Amino acid sequence: MQPFTLLIKPSGSDCNIDCQYCFYKCRAPEIGQGRQRMSDEVLEKLVTDYMRLRFQMSGFAWQGGEPTLMGPDFYKRAVELQKAHGVAGQEVGNSLQTNAILLDNDAWCEFLRESKFLVGVSIDGPKELHDHYRLDLGGHGTWDRVMSAIERMKAFDVQYNTLSLVNKLTADHPDEVFDFLVDLPMRYLQFIPCVEVDPDTDEIADFSVTPKQYGDFMCRIFDRWVDFGPQRLSIRDFDSILTHCVGGRHTICTFDRQCSQYVVVEHTGDVYPCDFFVDPEWYLGNIFETPIETLAASAKKRTFARKKQNLCNKCLVCRHLATCRGGCMKDRAPFDKNDYGRESYFCESYRQFFDYALPRFMQLAAQVRSGELVRPEQLT
Repeated sequence: MQPFTLLIKPSGSDCNIDCQYCFYKCRAPEIGQGRQRMSDEVLEKLVTDYMRLRFQMSGFAWQGGEPTLMGPDFYKRAVELQKAHGVAGQEVGNSLQTNAILLDNDAWCEFLRESKFLVGVSIDGPKELHDHYRLDLGGHGTWDRVMSAIERMKAFDVQYNTLSLVNKLTADHPDEVFDFLVDLPMRYLQFIPCVEVDPDTDEIADFSVTPKQYGDFMCRIFDRWVDFGPQRLSIRDFDSILTHCVGGRHTICTFDRQCSQYVVVEHTGDVYPCDFFVDPEWYLGNIFETPIETLAASAKKRTFARKKQNLCNKCLVCRHLATCRGGCMKDRAPFDKNDYGRESYFCESYRQFFDYALPRFMQLAAQVRSGELVRPEQLT
């Protein structure tokens, strides 16, 4: 069967901070709130059944909410189960996407290093930009505590990278964000455009980046990336576009033809096709009732994957169709919840960016093919 990755929500939507732009917060009626924890029974069932599929690479992406609420012993148990049910030659990858607030002790960092977890730290840039929206439950900024965790991970040689939300504020400061991240120093970056619909008004939430802002931001970050050296710095979206220019395939689902790279497992064992579509319409089943490989290959999962191909006429005649594929479905869903067939909220952004950057991407692709440009190790 086609290999797939697990995106696991062991603490559901529960979190120890209160980001104003949290997409789970905007979906609270569907996802639920309060204390949510994955039981030992769910963990054992999940890991055992997934490992026995014998994929060459078994990928466990632990996210939230805030996954560190589970504590290190939970992940130690997960690693024990992976080892117990794996076979020789079977690779396992564990990643942890976190706000890093609870990585405030040596025990966490020792485990993460020894178990070779890749830690994704959510940080939006310098203190004044990060602390505007990323507040704790008492309304205080979190930047100082995140930076303390980063320094501790550095000291313990934990492998980590960063994820930054491009919101209404940070979008106007691409140079400050870029300089801050590369000075950490950081060599693997991820930028996610922030747009949500306010559930009370059904209008675009005030913190959302505008299409023009995001287009300008990406163009400026692209210039900085090229000047800094693509051989020295990985930016997730740019890596995918460059890979597409080199070999005709994308590495992220945003620009892929279908949404089929992973399944989401909630703390209860419930399975969904995407963490942006954890709602009753796209409930696939529960791992205690149906084997996870059956859920991942189910008719409903295939239907969801194909929904991305419901493109509007504007997309079908666009010169960037082969590269863009309409963008992420979540950015169409607020405007067309039946077929997701309207243009993306970020259509203007992508047209602006691809017009600006694709000629240079093609030049870089030629350098990659000739061996003149060697990409960072994680991309080869």
